[in-house]
Amino acid sequence: MKTKKIPLRKCVVTGERFEKKQLMRVVRTPEGIVIYDKTGKANGRGVYLSRSKEVIAKAKKTNVLKRHLEIEIPESIYEDLMKGLNDE
Repeated sequence: MKTKKIPLRKCVVTGERFEKKQLMRVVRTPEGIVIYDKTGKANGRGVYLSRSKEVIAKAKKTNVLKRHLEIEIPESIYEDLMKGLNDE
């Protein structure tokens, strides 16, 4: 029997590869709205971040999300990501 392939995704800050479930996803929707995607299934251009306060802080400092999504990132997205860490 074939084993099921586990999807790997790359953290845009650290460059490390992890299972999709271990990362947080931020999406630019087709309407141009930036959201924190808790389900990992939202429609649009997505980027992944490691689940760590240091990584989220570095993403904010270096504007890496802005570069990848090609849109201004609201402060509320970083707050939502921090809240998402506490929900785990």
